[in-house]
Amino acid sequence: MKLNRKDILGIQELSVDEIHLILDTAESFIEVSTREIKKVPTLRGKTLVNLFYEASTRTRTSFEIAGKRLSADTINISASTSSMVKGETLIDTAKNLEAMNPDIIVIRHSAAGSPHMLAGLLKQSIINAGDGAHEHPTQALLDLMTIRSKKGRIAGLEIAIIGDISHSRVARSNIYGMTKMGARVRVAGPATMLPRGIEKLGVTAYTHIDEAIRDADIIMMLRIQTEREKLNIFPSLREYAKYFSLNRRNIELAREDVLIMHPGPMNRGVEISPDIADGPHSIILDQVTNGVAVRMALLYLLTGSNES
Repeated sequence: MKLNRKDILGIQELSVDEIHLILDTAESFIEVSTREIKKVPTLRGKTLVNLFYEASTRTRTSFEIAGKRLSADTINISASTSSMVKGETLIDTAKNLEAMNPDIIVIRHSAAGSPHMLAGLLKQSIINAGDGAHEHPTQALLDLMTIRSKKGRIAGLEIAIIGDISHSRVARSNIYGMTKMGARVRVAGPATMLPRGIEKLGVTAYTHIDEAIRDADIIMMLRIQTEREKLNIFPSLREYAKYFSLNRRNIELAREDVLIMHPGPMNRGVEISPDIADGPHSIILDQVTNGVAVRMALLYLLTGSNES
């Protein structure tokens, strides 16, 4: 089976079969990262451009590593070193990049819908690396891969997502992906951080962490998206940590074999205590490892696998 689409813009548009294809392909690339020489010639002669208008460590680095491990020529562009600081628009930047004939453009932008706009304008494949508070599809895919590899399945699992749901593109993409794959999803956070009508996405919403994580198989903690909040929507970080941090006390409400996830970056002592983040239930670093494999899979499926 091939991935019969030009772009990866969101989890919402992917079918269950497409998600399975991406995850299966990613698993086949895990082995490459364990070799002494971590490189295969699969995308030799292809060019990848990482166009990041927002700060990133894991996503940008893993896309760069993914491209290089597949032997693609990888170019990184950040807002602070681009002509954006001189007033160039996103469309003009993208059109200039198109004129240089790369094969894939990975974009992260603060404006929701930016990757979708570029996908309609450019002939190159576009991968959404996060657009505002809308979606972050590659993060959700690596999260699904991590859950499936650790639990052997996704369907039937009880998954709790805790934190700033309103402003989290990770939460939105994961809700789409997890529910499509048959998991039962709960979300929890302060009432000011829960979108009105969130239940329409097929989740159960709570305003107390204890209710959400009770008997959960997976708990995903989210950081507070202070860069996207326009108002003070909770009294203080200390207050937030008191009521919504995952710690040694409340984790006992979950299943004995519960797994703890976090998309990063973590605010230790705010949404998660350090002993939980570094403890035996944590698979946070597995998420990072799998991020490289998922992004390798997408680069391959959008370019290498479609050639005769």
